[in-house]
Amino acid sequence: MILTVTLNAALDITYRTPALVPHTTHRVDEVVERPGGKGLNVARVLAALGHETVVTGFAGGRTGDVLRELLGGCGPVGPRGAGTRSRADAAYARPVDALLPISGATRRTIAVVDAATGDTTQLNEPGPTVSAAEWRAFLSCYDRLVPGAEAVALCGSLPPGVHVGAYAELIRRARGAGVPVLLDTSGEPLRRGVAARPDLVKPNADELALLTGSREPLVAARDTRRRGARAVVASLGPDGVLAATPDGVWRAGPPAPVRGNPTGAGDSAVAGLLSGLVERLPWPARLSRAVALSTATVLAPVAGEFDAAVYEELLPRVTVTEYPPA
Repeated sequence: MILTVTLNAALDITYRTPALVPHTTHRVDEVVERPGGKGLNVARVLAALGHETVVTGFAGGRTGDVLRELLGGCGPVGPRGAGTRSRADAAYARPVDALLPISGATRRTIAVVDAATGDTTQLNEPGPTVSAAEWRAFLSCYDRLVPGAEAVALCGSLPPGVHVGAYAELIRRARGAGVPVLLDTSGEPLRRGVAARPDLVKPNADELALLTGSREPLVAARDTRRRGARAVVASLGPDGVLAATPDGVWRAGPPAPVRGNPTGAGDSAVAGLLSGLVERLPWPARLSRAVALSTATVLAPVAGEFDAAVYEELLPRVTVTEYPPA
């Protein structure tokens, strides 16, 4: 089982309109709702790849009810091949819901897709305030779930009321149970989390630069390892990823740049890395999977989903280049 943590979950709503023009009224051609927040996105992709996945975090209010209802219907099983299971295996068709109820209302995120250009405008609401009692209840749930996990993913922003060192605390608890941890966040929670020595962090280039002060991804990734992260995989947008690990340094990229909706692409990459970790794949294979999933997500018609056929087609075509030893 892989455990994903989403402390600031969201109901993701995608509007598709023929063209987005400021200061005008728009007709929406299509509306899609889906459970969101980085860890829930990761869990859905992991389930599609055939991995048993449990999601925890917070959900509240009417929006939280809708999110949990949709989560129960998630999980189209992905393409056959490495890391996938058959459609008949219903136990792996959707993530298991271990979200905790809270008094505040779960936030919404709005993605407006301009069909004429393919561009997306994103609007993110603030999260609900989490009380001290709700946080204590979450820690009790987390401590029960972690010992049964093969890996833990800590993903996304922190909602109001949760202290800035929360991810560092969760990393230490997982490490104490001997369970590897991936961290995907930004800002001060990332800085403190890195100091707690996670097994893997997955920032984008801007987040890495803010953490280290360097705009050169390789320099920044190596600096982040010195700060405590065992391995660093930095997202480079359409150029793929850069990985600095104990086993070497690699850069992986798609066969050609693609245009589409990048919402959730980084979360699909996290799912690829996590699935590769628990399957004990070598780093080049993990990176190929991460890039193929990320690119297939950019090309999918719904924000945060991935196109299974595109993923299958791209996987053998991802380019992975190893850097010489430093």
